[in-house]
Amino acid sequence: MEDSNRPHVAIVEDDDEIRDLVCGLLMREGLHAHPCRTTSDFDALVQRQPINLALVDIMLPGEDGLSLCRRVRAAGQLPLMILSARSDDVDRIVGLEIGADDYLPKPFNPRELVARVRALLRRSQANEATMQPPGLRRYAFEGWLWDVDARSLIAPDGSALDLTGGEHDLLLCLVERPQRVLSREQLLDWTRGREAAPFDRTIDVQMGRVRRKLARVPGGDALIKTVRGGGYVFVAPVRKV
Repeated sequence: MEDSNRPHVAIVEDDDEIRDLVCGLLMREGLHAHPCRTTSDFDALVQRQPINLALVDIMLPGEDGLSLCRRVRAAGQLPLMILSARSDDVDRIVGLEIGADDYLPKPFNPRELVARVRALLRRSQANEATMQPPGLRRYAFEGWLWDVDARSLIAPDGSALDLTGGEHDLLLCLVERPQRVLSREQLLDWTRGREAAPFDRTIDVQMGRVRRKLARVPGGDALIKTVRGGGYVFVAPVRKV
């Protein structure tokens, strides 16, 4: 891979040993790895270098990782993965709720970390590629108009809904397979490129975010239904336009 095409990954981690380990892993995979000990280091980095992905620890000196994720998500769609020793469900759910695309508890398997990084980068690059010629994939349903390639989702009342990268991919899985029950395992595999671990609530949390955004418009909350023991189904008929 040419140097100019190698993705740039920021590692925001205050533990020197873990930060060096992750940087080494990613560099051996041909990625540019940028170590950051604090959120201030990250802020300085993005001022001088475009970043394709950020790996963020929760417990950092000064501003914590969750606060950084909130700021990053409010500013744009940079893919975010949280790495944290705090592996309980509450922290995982909070991280996903504020817009992180993935959450990997410590200690982690190095090969799993690399696989998840690769999956997030592939998703991000695919989204960027499809944005180049807008208007190639357009769907209409219940008065909504979604130009997938332009990442433009327009509600029946004319308002635009902003989706994160993970929310976009999840909704696209449903819209491209309307009126069909999709299991959590299928959705996780298609959107994250990995199998669901026992009690993994990643899809449920992200689905909750998507549904809340759709529900801002009257009738939007009825587009997706939960099938007990089955998964989720996009109930509206969809047509390409």
